[in-house]
Amino acid sequence: MISRPQRILGEALLFSAARHPDKTAAIYKGETYSYQKLKECSESLAFHLVNKGIRKGDRIAIYMNNSWQCIVSIYGITLAGGVFLVINPQTKANKLNYILNDCGAKIVISENQLINELSSSLVGLSEVMQVIISELTTSDNSFKNFEDIIQTNNDEAQLPKTIPNDLAALIYTSGSTGFPKGVMMTHQSMVFTSWSLIEYLRLTDEERIMLVLPLAFDYGLYQLIMSVTIGGTLIIEQSFNFPPAIFRQIELQKPTVFPGVPSIYAMMITMHKKTGITFDCVKKITNTAAALPAEFIGDLQKIFPNALIFKMYGLTECKRVCYLEPELIDLKKDSVGKAIPGTEVFLLSSEGIPVDPGEPGTLHVRGPHVMAGYWNNEELSAKMLKPGLIPSEKILCAHDLFKMDEDGFLYFLGRNDDIIKTRGEKVSPVEVENTIYKIEGIKEVAVLGIPDVILGESIIAFATTYNQEPFIEKEIQRECMANLEPFMVPQRIIFVTEMPKSSNGKIDKAELKKLLNK
Repeated sequence: MISRPQRILGEALLFSAARHPDKTAAIYKGETYSYQKLKECSESLAFHLVNKGIRKGDRIAIYMNNSWQCIVSIYGITLAGGVFLVINPQTKANKLNYILNDCGAKIVISENQLINELSSSLVGLSEVMQVIISELTTSDNSFKNFEDIIQTNNDEAQLPKTIPNDLAALIYTSGSTGFPKGVMMTHQSMVFTSWSLIEYLRLTDEERIMLVLPLAFDYGLYQLIMSVTIGGTLIIEQSFNFPPAIFRQIELQKPTVFPGVPSIYAMMITMHKKTGITFDCVKKITNTAAALPAEFIGDLQKIFPNALIFKMYGLTECKRVCYLEPELIDLKKDSVGKAIPGTEVFLLSSEGIPVDPGEPGTLHVRGPHVMAGYWNNEELSAKMLKPGLIPSEKILCAHDLFKMDEDGFLYFLGRNDDIIKTRGEKVSPVEVENTIYKIEGIKEVAVLGIPDVILGESIIAFATTYNQEPFIEKEIQRECMANLEPFMVPQRIIFVTEMPKSSNGKIDKAELKKLLNK
């Protein structure tokens, strides 16, 4: 019997639940949840959403930490034909309000510990029909209890017919204007991408994938999608904030796949040098978000003696661009490899002409994994999506500089845009600048990123004050911590008497960078 191919995102759960209903789909806080349980809870949520009036294409926001409830929400929304967006739980009320308003969210799913920030963000959002809260402790009737929904037999509803061209998700990422932008991903693009990743990562249904990255981060989100698609097991952790606790879970749960970013691996290397920790159970480790320093490879091979090491590069607008075969990690130690299966990459000069091997060029990406565009932003979409190789096709211009060697391997050179990539997150300098500008006495601010082996880039803020008013660095950082996500807080605040300016009166960030080298 020929099995039916997967066409839309939610089918992966249905197929895996049918193949092995009793197999563990997820482990969270020591509890195990089967594929049958995940299917039943997701369907209960889907029925509730449809009965509430959700229609195909309606946006539903998930504002939660990594949890069992969060993955149920993702698949419940998908089965209901909705468009899900997972918002980082560290997001403050003002930005949360902007995202919910921008996408026109009809329902918000969150958790009890985030109620205060969420409540502040809901002011003026008339389109939100319902707020669902997990582990609800208040008797406030304006909230619906998540557990009541998934644990009761909701009236079955006719779920909509979703096709591959329908929108599956919005993934919000920082923009150069200071406002987050919603990357539109269809079912077709997400299903294609998940299978391409599964192919080159050589994943099987025996995998146990450890999730320490936020599900709001596409790198974290696809760990869930891949795990459910192959019928593997996802070990859910909220973060890597307490490394010793994660190490204990690795020893206990025996993951076979460990996805990380350089800052995580740096902490593991530090611990290894002190204690000699090793994890024999891990068979594959992956890295993206920031370049993995070549100096890390030797230490990682000691920590994970049985693991293949996958270096990768990607951007939210197409999820993943390229990867380096682990067998080549010593031969091509500075490369991020070649295009993922089923896709193409090429480098063009500023005139749109293909560049020769070894010459720098702007990366262009072609394939079914490319986004449909940015939500409600045709102008920015046109900047990123360019005419393709066949009529009406769109290809992605990454606006990042690369070179390609004679063998076709890619080497990252730098970013063309102003976005700072730190700790695996994109940070808009404008957003940080706007926060600092609100501090009384601040005259001018310029925020930039500088290369950092651990963070990818560290955030530096230059500031001038009125009348040379004295400030201390920690005052500015405290204000940033109160209004921004932790990864957006500058590592250094440098006060200057006057900002260097270009001929058109703009702050000259190139000149500011020179100050760091003096």
